Amino acid sequence: MRLLPLAAVLLAATAVAQAPPAKPGARDATRVTGGTYTVDPGHTLITWTVDHLGFSSYSGIFGDATGTLQLDPKNLGSAMVDITIPVSKVTTASSGLTGHLLRAGKDGGKADFFGANPAPARFVSTRVVARGQAATITGNLTLNGVTRPVTLAATFYGAGKAPAMMGGKENVGFNATGTIMRSQFGVGYGIPMVSDAVKLDIQAAFQK
Repeated sequence: MRLLPLAAVLLAATAVAQAPPAKPGARDATRVTGGTYTVDPGHTLITWTVDHLGFSSYSGIFGDATGTLQLDPKNLGSAMVDITIPVSKVTTASSGLTGHLLRAGKDGGKADFFGANPAPARFVSTRVVARGQAATITGNLTLNGVTRPVTLAATFYGAGKAPAMMGGKENVGFNATGTIMRSQFGVGYGIPMVSDAVKLDIQAAFQK
């Protein structure tokens, strides 16, 4: 009988030793600190989705974004985001379609989509309206040489300090969604067989 307490202690100690480490980030807004953050390009993705012939949806990705986020937790309405997206690095599950997106226009004419060596896209916020851990972000999107206002619905995902082995920087992340009409940016190929409306699903990570 005397062995039972000792066994219980050993089992508890073993369980603690085997417990996985806690994640450094959490959906806890009190972890967010103010200042200027930079985009984490390796963990920021802009996924776009269109309707294809009414049969299915189809998605592609923009990555390697750069930019900044200015954030004051005590005044979220003053937040400013400025992100540049290299359109030339667009990717899809089809090498043929990716090539078509970046193909030069035939005989020197206008390209079907972005064309060869397209200029980067850029989104610069002009207004942020915060409601708890969500926000409506209005800004100007420049794409294909055209600048138009765009509104995104953003939600706070998490914040915290990365482990020292990963740089030890403070991190904050958001998800955002929105819809643009590609014809308004001079990308009208295939409409309406391929939808004019392009849904955006954004996972944005920032570091300080």
